Amino acid sequence: MNSALPKGLGFKNERKSGVKNLKAIINRFHKAKVLVLGDLILDEYIWGSVDRISPEAPVPVVWANKRTYVPGGAANVANNIRALDAKVCLAGVTGKDKNTDILFSELKKRKIQTNAIFIEPKRHTTLKTRIIAGHQQAIRVDWEHTDSLPAKLNSRIIKFIKKNIDGFDAIIIEDYGKGVINMPLLNAVIELAHTHNKIITVDPKEEHFLYYRGVTSITPNRRELENAIRNLKIKDTENRFKINNDRLFTDRDIESAAREILKYLGLESALVTLGEHGMKLFEKSGRMTHIPTVAQEVFDVSGAGDTVIACFTLALSCGASKLEAAHIANFAAGIVVGKVGTAVTTRKELIGRLQ
Repeated sequence: MNSALPKGLGFKNERKSGVKNLKAIINRFHKAKVLVLGDLILDEYIWGSVDRISPEAPVPVVWANKRTYVPGGAANVANNIRALDAKVCLAGVTGKDKNTDILFSELKKRKIQTNAIFIEPKRHTTLKTRIIAGHQQAIRVDWEHTDSLPAKLNSRIIKFIKKNIDGFDAIIIEDYGKGVINMPLLNAVIELAHTHNKIITVDPKEEHFLYYRGVTSITPNRRELENAIRNLKIKDTENRFKINNDRLFTDRDIESAAREILKYLGLESALVTLGEHGMKLFEKSGRMTHIPTVAQEVFDVSGAGDTVIACFTLALSCGASKLEAAHIANFAAGIVVGKVGTAVTTRKELIGRLQ
């Protein structure tokens, strides 16, 4: 996989030295502690097989034989960080229902700190149920509330972060648009991060890009970046972008828009994920680096963005440059898309893939 480590990585043009440096960063992960704030989701998987069509409607009948649960959304980011041996605290809101009990049980198994999770009886704990027939996802059913948090819950989260921020190396904002991430909350958290000189990264929701002004980095996928261009009515210096729902953006458009958003939001970097085309890292200095994908097989892309931001932020908190962190995140994403379901990777797997 050396083709994924171009000379531009900046290790005196020696790829062997580059791999050694990446390994050293990954081996420091266990020293880091990260706060993950965002929308908590419980992912439910019903596993089975299909061998006939229902007589009631033209749909397959899934013979279910197993049900499993894993943390999703912001909880999956925390799960990724914990799987890489770092310490993690999860902040967010759940309902008061059986799914909360299941989620807390899954988090406890993984030794994820939960004392910043607050209960709101009027909300559902977000549940995403996926029915898997063989290795294919047949259907997904979502239960959720998307209303913004009441001011009292914002205050409780802010109070916790203010009291404990010195114990964290970085803060990850995981925005799934379920109501936890709102502008008053983020304004306070970003100010705290600046005051205490903490890294703060965001896995963004396209409707909320204005919330992220002043964070360290964002990790949008291509679709999220395109929609942000439309929502913010971003135009480049040549005034080329036409804002309408039918607009097809070229690669050049995407690159230009990423640079404009970088300046518009005052970011240090933006890591744009491009699926099978890998990633592009845009830095405040003006440098853009294309990182080809290293995925060997792709079974399931669900949760890959969570893996990217977890590894990218962990690496930054362990002293990596933005480019080193992006390469580590790229290798991690290449591993998890080769697994079925919401998946994570470990330090051992990650170092093994670097070989």
